[in-house]
Formats: sequence, C-alpha cells, structure tokens
Amino acid sequence: MIGILAGMGPKSTAPFVDKVVELCQQLYGAKYDIEFPPMMIYSCPTPFFMDRPLDHKAMETAIISGTRRLAATGADFIAIPCNTAHRYFESIKGSVEIPVLNMVEETLKYLPAGCGRVALLATPSTLEAGVYQSGLARRGCEYVQRDIWQERVNAVIAAVKGTDGLSVATATWRSLLDDLGGQVDALILACTDLNVVANQCPTDIMTIDAGHCLARAVVNRYYQDRSGKKRNMEADGA
Repeated sequence: MIGILAGMGPKSTAPFVDKVVELCQQLYGAKYDIEFPPMMIYSCPTPFFMDRPLDHKAMETAIISGTRRLAATGADFIAIPCNTAHRYFESIKGSVEIPVLNMVEETLKYLPAGCGRVALLATPSTLEAGVYQSGLARRGCEYVQRDIWQERVNAVIAAVKGTDGLSVATATWRSLLDDLGGQVDALILACTDLNVVANQCPTDIMTIDAGHCLARAVVNRYYQDRSGKKRNMEADGA
C-alpha cells in the first residue's frame, strides 16, 4: 500500500493523486480498477504561512506526527509531495520504520548535467534550506535567482492557498514565465501548490516538475514491489 502524506497545501493533494493514477496507466498499463494501487492519503495540516517566518520546530513536529500516523495504517512506503517538508527529511525518515521517498533526489535525477542556468521556483523556506542548490552545483548547473521572480512565486502560492480564485494566480504565473524567458535554460518547479496553475500554462522553457518526478517514483516503487512479491509467491507455490 502506498502512503501519501499530503495537504501541504490542501489544493495540491488531488492533482498529485491524479498524477499517480495517470502514471499507473502510462508506466504499466493499468486499466481496470483492480489494477491500480491501494493508497492511504493523509492530508496533514501544518503551520505554514506565507506572511510570517516559519516555526521550524512546529512544522517538523506536525510532519513527523503525520508520517507516523500514516505509517500506522499499514503503508509499505511513504511519499511526501511537499518540497518544504524535505528540509526535515532526515528526521522524518528516522521517525518511521518504512521507507520514505526523497522528492528532491527524485527530481534532480531528471535534470541533465551541465544544462546551464536553472531557476528554482519554490517557497522561501525551501530556498533557504538549500536542499536543491547543492545538487545543482554537483551537476554543473548555474543556480539563478531574482527577487522579482520570488515575489511572483510567493504571490502565486498565496493566491492558490487563498480565496482570490485561480485567475489571479494564473495571471501572475504567466507574468513570471515572461520574465524567465531567455534568462534561464531550465526551471525546477519545486512547490506543489504551483502545479495548480503551471499545468494550465505551458512554456517552452525546459521544466522539471518535482511533483511529477515524485509521482513517477511512487508508481515505479509500487510496481517493483508488487512484481517482487508476486514472484516470491509464485516461487513459494512451486
């Protein structure tokens, strides 16, 4: 059973689960209901606010509590579709006895080495944690950041989490893409709240979507585990 610790933020949960289902169809040909994986999804409320400093202790405590609650349901492994949460990854991983997939590592696998200038679109907390920047440096990529880009990212996230409607978020997102054009060779979409608008606004800039990368890792892990158990059962039966 797949465990998904989501709700960070709540509007990003359904798109991530939809992506997992879509990739089951694409990666191993799931068609009938019985062919899709069992999933336990816990929408975890966290003390995250765009307009105030992050209380790291409270945030870490909330995520670890959610991880343990999810593990107690019988999940075989856990995915956390929230980049900000990964600044506490070692503590989260150590809090349960089942595997926890690393969203950052899964995302960086898809970034070509030496791809040039890369923009990281994420919450200020994710940027401050540096969880992606070291991986970019190892791949010979130049990390590029502008204050105006971050202001627009923050505005999009706030609009998605708020009640302004998607029209405000989408307009701001398109303005951000216009600014990025010609200034970067690739961008990493490192906040699942951004997927709410990014999926509606295609761009010619090479985009590595962390949510998509994690969803792909989830499906691959499930399929490999399922295939391994099936082979073991056949061997025992023989």
